[in-house]
Amino acid sequence: MSQLPPQTIDEKQDAVSAVLIAARAALECLETSWDKALVESWTSHVAASQGRVIVSGMGKSGLVGQKIAATLASTGCPSFFLHPAEALHGDLGMVTSHDTLLLLSNSGESEEVLRLVPSLVRIGVPIGAITARKDSRLGQAARWCFTYSLPHGEGCPLNFAPMASTTLQLVWGDLLAAHHMVHTGFTLETYAQFHPAGNIGSRLMKANELMHADFPSVTSNTELVGVLASMTRGRLGMTTVMEDGLVAGVVSDGDIRRAVEQAQRSGANPLTLRARDIMTKSPAGISHNLLAIEAAQLMEARKITFLLVMDGNQVAGVLHIHDLLAAKVI
Repeated sequence: MSQLPPQTIDEKQDAVSAVLIAARAALECLETSWDKALVESWTSHVAASQGRVIVSGMGKSGLVGQKIAATLASTGCPSFFLHPAEALHGDLGMVTSHDTLLLLSNSGESEEVLRLVPSLVRIGVPIGAITARKDSRLGQAARWCFTYSLPHGEGCPLNFAPMASTTLQLVWGDLLAAHHMVHTGFTLETYAQFHPAGNIGSRLMKANELMHADFPSVTSNTELVGVLASMTRGRLGMTTVMEDGLVAGVVSDGDIRRAVEQAQRSGANPLTLRARDIMTKSPAGISHNLLAIEAAQLMEARKITFLLVMDGNQVAGVLHIHDLLAAKVI
């Protein structure tokens, strides 16, 4: 059995460069050629419809289609992937006239995908296509044809395996998802509803889900020893200072150090200090429904370790940086 000659380092580097060049050239073409009016038409239709975006494709295009469907679903556009072969054997019953189909085929001539078109037309389902050939049978059948070009081919050493084409299909899917998100006003708060688990879910939890509702508290007249006792019990390195049910300030470890140093310089007895002499007035606070990741960004920007969580003018709890670390928000 004959062996193939080993590839040289230069040949391997050339193969890698070819992939990058092909993808870059195709992306540059798409950046200047994508049809804004066509994308707006598709987005407006999908946003106004009562159905789902059903994505379908065969082979590598089908794998890309699964990712596109997942991205759409996770960003507020109900979507799922339908395998074209399974659709031809009964799964077409999942499709209704309220849905929108997005079919992927680089050539626009994939037989399994094309065999779906007559049935989709009979059902009355509008069709979008992601393909390199607008003049293909799929391209001509589509109401929205999202095309791309491959100036340097696939980038494959054999110019055969799908490489640049699947990259462009994926980019088209992301482009449509991003446009739909902006069109519908999709927010981080809504995104959190679709990602309750994992690091994404924890980063998108709300402040009131992580805060300490049972937080330490003293009055403005509490002496230093009482302030220290409250902080020790609370284990947050701080205590709130409350008057008539409203927050007057907070006392942190740093506040106490600064106050004691000032008392020593002035010759005063630090033990006579009271909470009102030590506290920081107008402490940093956030709304109880602020996302945890936004709270983390605020702490980092202000270089602080805790925030008061407010519900109107009432303190609902205290959010500490350790809570964010424990929840893997940061």
